[in-house]
Amino acid sequence: MERKNLYIDFDGVVLDTIDVLYKEMEELKEHGVELETDEEKKNFFMHYNWGKLLNDNLIINDSINCIQKIIDSDKFNINILTHVISLNEAVEKIKYIRKHFQDITIIPVPKQISKTKMIHTKDSILVDDYAGNLREWEKEGGIPVRFSKKRNGKGFLVVDKLDQLIDMF
Repeated sequence: MERKNLYIDFDGVVLDTIDVLYKEMEELKEHGVELETDEEKKNFFMHYNWGKLLNDNLIINDSINCIQKIIDSDKFNINILTHVISLNEAVEKIKYIRKHFQDITIIPVPKQISKTKMIHTKDSILVDDYAGNLREWEKEGGIPVRFSKKRNGKGFLVVDKLDQLIDMF
């Protein structure tokens, strides 16, 4: 049986970085730091200490063990496809994934570029928590799967644990 290409988003799927980042942004605002414009937000992400942020305490629904189960199933060519704002963010995400997996492809995508422009989407699966990325993926002939802790698919196939993909495909 031919293995399907599987692309897994990082933030909000593997690690719960988004909630932490937005909480910290709110705290900074409360202390008078301006974070209203896109440029100010971009600056926050560019200078953020990603090495300190990315740790196993942020694992969502056993995602690291679930990825290992997916690898062991031998049903997919697995890739981590993640938007990044800075080179430092990309480096730290790669270090984090390499700590757990030696043989998995990691594709950092500059935030200004659609994930669909980085790889061949046709008949490939994308697991992402952001519906906008999934809509683009579907439009390009890919198979979108929404990751949602609340199992809210927003019109897409939905999983709340990554190893559910094994039985889904």
